[in-house]
Amino acid sequence: MQIGVAIAVWITTAALAVVITAHVVKKRAEEQLGEYQDKILKTQREEVQNIYKTMRGWRHDYHNHMQKIKAHLALGQFMEVTEYLNRLEADLDAIDVVVRTGNAGVDAILNSKLSSAPDKDIEINCKAKVPDNLLVSDVDLCVIIGNLIDNSLESCGKMKETDKKFIRIYMGVFKEQLYISVMNTTNEHRRKAEHELISMKRGNHGHGLKRVDNIVAKYNGYINRKNEPGVFVTEIMLPL
Repeated sequence: MQIGVAIAVWITTAALAVVITAHVVKKRAEEQLGEYQDKILKTQREEVQNIYKTMRGWRHDYHNHMQKIKAHLALGQFMEVTEYLNRLEADLDAIDVVVRTGNAGVDAILNSKLSSAPDKDIEINCKAKVPDNLLVSDVDLCVIIGNLIDNSLESCGKMKETDKKFIRIYMGVFKEQLYISVMNTTNEHRRKAEHELISMKRGNHGHGLKRVDNIVAKYNGYINRKNEPGVFVTEIMLPL
């Protein structure tokens, strides 16, 4: 009898150890992915903040630029004026920010990830405005946006070169909530259940979709994914 009890205790302990180990491993894997994404996001936020700083500095120097140009014009040095203007134009092109949402982190993600779209013949239509006061943290918001854009780019990348490809992004306040919509063309014609969509994604993409779901749930938000003919749409609503 005692042997039977001992065996039962041992089996229970072993099973519990397996469950705990699996939980710890899963949690650590999620933490490592989160730490990696957070590091990337921090770098991108810093890059955009530096861009804003450079642009502010350029505007501050505007008066000096005008004085130099006027001096060349007064001396009839038109070639020097042209060369100087070309240098100024090159400086502006180097710091250009295509998307401006009012949030440095979101700007970093959108501008960084969408910069490759024109080279892939992907048409971008982005209308985004992020309010100053948000319940969701900048990091969580950037994780959501980053993963949605990654999956849109991936989906467009699977289409034929001759197919028309586009990504449409909208962010704004709707019914006192932050509304996010990302739509992209796709060659898939069947709507997948959320668990099926996530399971088919391997590696970081699968973890990314799951993390988006977890973040939305964390803020008691709403997420809906739908596959309509030729397009895939993700809609998210988060409380302000």
